[in-house]
Amino acid sequence: MGSQRGVAGYLPYLAALALAIHGLIHFLGIGVYFEAVQMADLPYKTTLLDGAIDVGDVGIRIFAVLTAVAGVGFIVSAVALVTNWRYWRQLLLAVTVFSLVCTTFDWSVASMGVLANLAILAVLLVQLRQA
Repeated sequence: MGSQRGVAGYLPYLAALALAIHGLIHFLGIGVYFEAVQMADLPYKTTLLDGAIDVGDVGIRIFAVLTAVAGVGFIVSAVALVTNWRYWRQLLLAVTVFSLVCTTFDWSVASMGVLANLAILAVLLVQLRQA
């Protein structure tokens, strides 16, 4: 029984690590969409919604900054979780919804991000129902 409590004690840290990694992945767009790095799995483009909307060079850079804002939000949420800040759930909910919008717009390369965001929302929903 004591070992289960010990393992459960690590869950917030593991969740925070996953949130921080998810946040860091958001920063890939800055490098690619500002043409600082090249990645085969994340090619430079100026379109969103799988090519339906051409936002141009400036638009894709603005989009990259917005996705980076979501990345910062996930890292801050991770810190808020491990420090047990009373509003960490609300912060994470807002960041995740914002990230879901961003990743949906870039679905062709960010579909795994959409799934990660949906998983985070599902966990938050379960926690709210238990409260």
